[in-house]
Amino acid sequence: MRYLLLACLMSALAIVAVLKPATAAPTVRQGVAAMARQDYPAAVAILSPLAQRGDPVAQAYLGYLYSLGRGVPQNYTQAAIWYRRAADQGHSGAQYELGLLYDKGQGVPVNVIQAEKWLILATAAAPKAAADDRTRMRDAVRTKMTLGDLAQARMEALAWRPRPEEH
Repeated sequence: MRYLLLACLMSALAIVAVLKPATAAPTVRQGVAAMARQDYPAAVAILSPLAQRGDPVAQAYLGYLYSLGRGVPQNYTQAAIWYRRAADQGHSGAQYELGLLYDKGQGVPVNVIQAEKWLILATAAAPKAAADDRTRMRDAVRTKMTLGDLAQARMEALAWRPRPEEH
């Protein structure tokens, strides 16, 4: 009897394991895979609900898709909104991209203080492979700033704390 019960349980687990992938919610990894195969509408369809629920990685990718107009109309304002949501949660790639948008005035007003603040944060948290490029870009923005602007940006960067979205 014990063996029959164990066999039934194992069969049920096997069925659940087979069915689970078909019913599992889409993941960021699936959205990235859609981007890799250049199926941008599918990437947007997968990433949008995840981003709406507060996933900072999905938000950063959605910002990227809006900034380039892949799977959605190009819209720097929407890109800035998504990058900002991810940046506020501590996503360094989104912080970097948001800093560039503030520097160029794309989707947001030109603001060298905000550009510098986000670039300081992005550079501090940069993966090794991106650190040099981010440092160069941050330093390029600094050439447009007064000492007062730079001091303000540094104070804002020091005061910044990540804020996970609550849902």
